[in-house]
Amino acid sequence: MPTLQDPLMIVTDLDGSLLDHHTYSWQPAEAWLARLQAHHIPLVICSSKTAAEIIPLQRMLGLSGAPFIAENGAVVSDGHACTPSPHLSGSSLDYPSLCQQLAQLKQQHSFKFTGFSDVSEKEVSEWTGLTPHDAALARLREASESLIWRDSSEQFARFRQQLEARALTLVQGGRFWHVMREGSGKGAALRWLLQNTYGDKPPVTLGLGDGPNDAPMLDIVDYAVVIKGYSKEPVILQRQDKQNIYHTGEFGPQGWSEGLTYFITQ
Repeated sequence: MPTLQDPLMIVTDLDGSLLDHHTYSWQPAEAWLARLQAHHIPLVICSSKTAAEIIPLQRMLGLSGAPFIAENGAVVSDGHACTPSPHLSGSSLDYPSLCQQLAQLKQQHSFKFTGFSDVSEKEVSEWTGLTPHDAALARLREASESLIWRDSSEQFARFRQQLEARALTLVQGGRFWHVMREGSGKGAALRWLLQNTYGDKPPVTLGLGDGPNDAPMLDIVDYAVVIKGYSKEPVILQRQDKQNIYHTGEFGPQGWSEGLTYFITQ
C-alpha cells in the first residue's frame, strides 16, 4: 500500500469521480485534496472535459501549471502547452476536420446523432446541467467530438465500422459517446505523459474513475479505484492483480475520498 511519503501521483477522472455527477461539486473531497497538497503529491486530471474547462478548474483547486489529459486522451498538456495526440504518429486531426468527416458520414449513411458542433451552449447546458458559460467552454474542442446517438443499434454497429475505416475510434463516457483518432484514449495519453515527464523513474500511480472510458487509464496505474457510477455499462478492467483494484460503495467525490482512504496508509 502506498503512503503519503512515497513518490506518489494521483490520476483522476472528473465528472462522476472528483466532481459530483449532478452538481459538479468537489467539496466532499476537500479534506483529501488538502492532504495531497500538503504532501506535495501531484494530481493529474484525466478527463473527457476540454482544456478550456480544465484550466480554470485547476486554478480553483490550486493545481495551476500541473499536467493534465483532456478530451479522453485526445489532448495532453505537460503543464506548459496543450498538444493534440502527442502520443500518436502522423499529423494531428483538428476539430473542424473531424466534424466535417462526421457530417459526411451522417449524410452518406443517414446516421442519426447530434454532436456538440451541431448545437449551441444552450443545448449543451440543458444536456449536462452546466451553466451556459461552462457549456461554452465544453464546446471549445480541439481533437474530439462528443455526441448523443439517436439511431438503432444496427446503425450504431455500421457507424463504428465507418469510423474504424477512417482511423477513428468511439469511446463511451458517462453522458456521451466521444469520437477521436484511433489510438487515442486515457491510457495511451497517460503512458506518454509518464514517459515524457519521468522517463525511467515513474512515480507510484493511483488512478480513480467511474466510467468505461476510464478503464484504459485504470489498467495502467499501480492502484485503481473504480468509483460507483451511473453508466449502464460496467467498468471492465483487463488487469488481473485484483488486490490493487478497489470498487467504492459511494458515488462521486465521496467515493473518490473512500478510494484514497482505502489505499493510502497515513
